[in-house]
Amino acid sequence: QVQLVESGGGLVQAGDSLRLSCTASGLPFSSYAMGWFRQAPGKERGFVVAIPSSGGGTYYADSVKGRFTISRDNAKNTVYLQMNSLKPEDTALYFCAARYLVISTTPNVYHYWGQGTQVTVSS
Repeated sequence: QVQLVESGGGLVQAGDSLRLSCTASGLPFSSYAMGWFRQAPGKERGFVVAIPSSGGGTYYADSVKGRFTISRDNAKNTVYLQMNSLKPEDTALYFCAARYLVISTTPNVYHYWGQGTQVTVSS
């Protein structure tokens, strides 16, 4: 059974940093591209960033470019999202997702999803 478990969310102030983690089990992690998506109340789930199975060729949404950094540790089956200079508009439920080999910005092509971790940024 495949499981993706996110952690690291919380309540912070604008300008603060958080690091999210997503640990996978039940799949050959090194063969999967990993993505982070987020969903704010009343909005659709949107793409944040993705990293290929190889770790190179990451792709960021314009809204987070220069502030967020994705990385992965295949030995630990874990993908990280370092979020700096957080803004109130970053407030959302953050999900990690897995897709075989190739990254995508489209949520519905990802095969596996975590339950999400809440990030709340106060002004």
